[in-house]
Amino acid sequence: MTMVPAEGGPTTGPTVLRMLLGAQLRRLRETSGVTREGAGWEIRSSESKISRMELGRVGFKERDVSDLLTLYGVTEEHEREALLKLARDANSPGWWHRYGDVLPTWFQSYLGLEAAAALIRSYEVQFVPGLLQTGDYARAVVLLGHGAADPAEIDRRVALRMQRQQLLHRDNAPQLWAVVDEAALRRPIGGPAVMRGQLTALIEATKSPNIRLQVIPFAAGGHAAAGGAFTILRFGDQELPDIVYIEQLTSALYLDKRDDLDYYAVAMERLCVEAEPPERTPDILGRLLDDLYPA
Repeated sequence: MTMVPAEGGPTTGPTVLRMLLGAQLRRLRETSGVTREGAGWEIRSSESKISRMELGRVGFKERDVSDLLTLYGVTEEHEREALLKLARDANSPGWWHRYGDVLPTWFQSYLGLEAAAALIRSYEVQFVPGLLQTGDYARAVVLLGHGAADPAEIDRRVALRMQRQQLLHRDNAPQLWAVVDEAALRRPIGGPAVMRGQLTALIEATKSPNIRLQVIPFAAGGHAAAGGAFTILRFGDQELPDIVYIEQLTSALYLDKRDDLDYYAVAMERLCVEAEPPERTPDILGRLLDDLYPA
């Protein structure tokens, strides 16, 4: 069984702990020949509750996990305790709980997934990717959607975004592979000075060994992701499926069905082919910097 550290570890966050525990419980149930309906009956619940537990989409009661382990024939004390500890850790809050006043619940799940991903692949058409934004650029983006908020709330929203970026600089950092539409780099978010700082920061980011950045130029015309921005998250543990994340104005979609994953994976591969190669990105950014936002 693969264990993931609780809050404070390099892959912190309860979201992936729930997913790991759910995958373990599903495998144990299938090995023992128990149906979801039978498992739900055992914990005084429903088949749909078992399904949500196995997908890691709900919290776990330690009593329920204990009862399921007994039903599945898990009697070895060390194995039971390891899984029960995983259930306890999965109910611990992530670092982002401190920002609950400015953080919608549908985005909290993404932060947990992002913190535990081994590879983050994203396509952006309107903004610079959140993990690569400067503080000034992030503030300008936040003000677009929350212009009426008081300064303290704006500060907290910016601080949340800046703290997210720490995962790129930790030990065992994930790989970030971002494809950005040229329009996002030309759109003067925050004004010339902010954009000058942002493009300079992107040039610096391309020097990082765990960051790959590509630009889709206007000359490419239409492309594979005409529908909008999306992110694909891949995890180091083979028990966990890839997740496609699509953010909307007031909610988000989390896709993990094989057909959806294959569709978006193909779209991402085509984007990477249609975009300029990564080694050209510093020159492209430098040219935009000189043409649009000269010092």
